[in-house]
Amino acid sequence: MMKNVAVIGAGTMGNGIAHTFAQSGFRVQLIDVSEIALKKGIETITKNLDRMVSKETITETQKKETLSNITTFNKITEGVEYASLVVEAATENIELKLKIFKQLDEACPEGTILATNTSSISITQIASVTSRPDHVIGMHFMNPVPIMKLVEIIRGYNTSDEVTKTIMDLSKTLGKIPVEVNDYPGFVANRILMPMLNESIETLYNGVAGVFEIDTVMKLGMAHPMGPLQLADFIGLDVCLSILNVMYEGFKNPKYAPCPLLVNMVHAGKLGIKSGEGFYDYSESRKAEKIAKQFQ
Repeated sequence: MMKNVAVIGAGTMGNGIAHTFAQSGFRVQLIDVSEIALKKGIETITKNLDRMVSKETITETQKKETLSNITTFNKITEGVEYASLVVEAATENIELKLKIFKQLDEACPEGTILATNTSSISITQIASVTSRPDHVIGMHFMNPVPIMKLVEIIRGYNTSDEVTKTIMDLSKTLGKIPVEVNDYPGFVANRILMPMLNESIETLYNGVAGVFEIDTVMKLGMAHPMGPLQLADFIGLDVCLSILNVMYEGFKNPKYAPCPLLVNMVHAGKLGIKSGEGFYDYSESRKAEKIAKQFQ
């Protein structure tokens, strides 16, 4: 039975994954090179747990237990010593991920499963730098992790049936609904979502309609809980661009080519909520209520 789970990266996804495992009773080793990131990660987890307590979804005791299940580390070697599973949630950058997986392969016990939370990078390619490609798998959680039910389980070319079954079952014990998909650029979630977001940016770029109009059509016409431009701001325009680039590279198909407006906005540092402005202006509130000056 798995008891120890190491999570690499204390950013948005990493702290959400750590929170989810810890709340389900696993001992979590949260690892990040940056002491500041670890501190911020624990603060975020605490804040999210407090919100759950105030909504009465968990008790104060459950909150304390969850937090006591998490230990933080700066070094991979120390953090993964007893891990039966490692979930890597570092920045979406291929060189960095390959470097981390080489380190993990050397530092982890023999039977440890190495999972990556990548949203688009090839699992097969990540597995190729390890000596255990049959033990490498994709576990793509959705943001915000503690709330969203879906986990995309991505089988690399060499991932074994046994490892896949273990991770599918494990996802269920976390209260998630796992869906098994094969390893092609963008998997399923982003292969369908990103062209839609890109097309909505293209529609704006071509002057077909404004920000409010495009988002309203999709919310009221297609019953989407948030419009595509608002969703792109929430995900981060830099993240959208990097996933589209991975898909464009992987398929060499012009339908995945990022819209020039998206590229320009990322170059200009307009990344959505996290930078304070994207298609909407977030200087006064994190809700997408005010359209950015550029698009008024």
